[in-house]
Amino acid sequence: MRNLPADFAPAVVTEIDALLARVERDHHVMIVLAIESGSRAWGFPSPDSDYDCRFIYVRRDDDYLSPWAQRDVIETPLIGDLDVNGWDLGKALKLMLKGNAVVIEWLFSPYVYKGDADFRDGFLALARKHADAKLIAQHYLHLGERQRKAHFGDGSDVPLKKLFYALRPAAALRWLRLHPESKVVPMHFPTLMPECDPPADIVLLVADLLRQKAATRELGSAPLPPVIARFVDDEFAHARADVGDRAQTSEMARAEASAFFRKTVRRFDAVGAA
Repeated sequence: MRNLPADFAPAVVTEIDALLARVERDHHVMIVLAIESGSRAWGFPSPDSDYDCRFIYVRRDDDYLSPWAQRDVIETPLIGDLDVNGWDLGKALKLMLKGNAVVIEWLFSPYVYKGDADFRDGFLALARKHADAKLIAQHYLHLGERQRKAHFGDGSDVPLKKLFYALRPAAALRWLRLHPESKVVPMHFPTLMPECDPPADIVLLVADLLRQKAATRELGSAPLPPVIARFVDDEFAHARADVGDRAQTSEMARAEASAFFRKTVRRFDAVGAA
């Protein structure tokens, strides 16, 4: 799997490819999925947006059998506008079952540096079957409330590009509310917005902000627009009212996630040994 847009800087892509290869070599792992996250994959990049590569990896069979547990995160140094790090498959699976939407978004990223389609499809099938929609909603609620408090709490001028970091969680919550049978929220913001059926005034304002953000790195500063404040606060209020008791992960979910983990490790251990 590989799917990158033409406007990704070729030199940066080459550097990311080399860095991923170095991670595999130096850490003795296989990267089963490496994608672009952040504003580029969310669909609201600026001309100078960083490149945020995230990956899921598996270790060798023998490394998982060691009595000395290894870290479940691999981080690389920040280099210029590159931010590249990843999670062990076991960590990714456990977080998915706990309601962390980040790893599910990785599976839906429109931009893939490298990856195995069967792995991604299998992980997505697990998420669709066993992710807890209420826990996913809690994830977006906590994310959005942090942004709301950090950037828009006192009514002062704020960088308008920060609006997207409150709008996206609010739109995700609305999407979940309008699609109660679903658990996997679209990652791509321009896809997410029409699917969550927002008010017309939000549609017009967001479309204008997206056009501006794509053209310039600075949108300027202003107080939080009232129309966005209403939309965000209403969706957060709906989500708070719907928060229930945290469900326990079912034995079936654990068993199927464990089977997927073992199958993936054995498969890629065999590939590495070949």
